[in-house]
Amino acid sequence: MTANENTIHKFYTAFANADAEKMCECYHPNVEFSDPAFGILKGKEVCQMWEMLIERSKGNIKIDFSQVKANEHLGSAFWIAKYNFSKTNREVVNTITSKFHFKEGLIIKHTDDFDIWKWAKQALGLKGLLLGWTGFMQNNIQKQARMALNKYSERKKI
Repeated sequence: MTANENTIHKFYTAFANADAEKMCECYHPNVEFSDPAFGILKGKEVCQMWEMLIERSKGNIKIDFSQVKANEHLGSAFWIAKYNFSKTNREVVNTITSKFHFKEGLIIKHTDDFDIWKWAKQALGLKGLLLGWTGFMQNNIQKQARMALNKYSERKKI
C-alpha cells in the first residue's frame, strides 16, 4: 500500500469512528474541498464541515469505503454514508466517489461527487423528488449547507 493510500484509509477509518480531528490530520493546511452540497470550501472550513456533520449525526452515521487507490500525486476512493438527515430525520444512503490530490504527504484537494437529486429525494422527500434536479434547488441546498456551517462555526467560535 502506498503512503497516500494509507492516508485515505486513515481518513475514512477516522470518519467511520466519528473522529473529525484525526480526519483533519490528513489534510494540508491549504486544502480545498468541493462537493454538490457545500460547493467549494477552503482551509479550516473543510475540517469545520466534517466536525459539524459528525456532531449532527450524534454517532448515527455509518461509513463504508473501498476501491482506495493512490500514487504519489493523485488518489481516489468509493464510499457510502448511511445516516438520517438532521433537518428531516429522513434516512439517506449516499454513494460517493472521491478524488484526491496530495502535497507533502497530505490531501491538498478533495473532491466528492454524488447524485444531488438522488440525495435530495432521500433527504427532502417529495420536494426533493420534484425539484432536486433543478439548478434552483441545488443552489438552495448549497446555500442552506453553507449557512449551517457558518452558524456552527460561530457557535463554536472557530
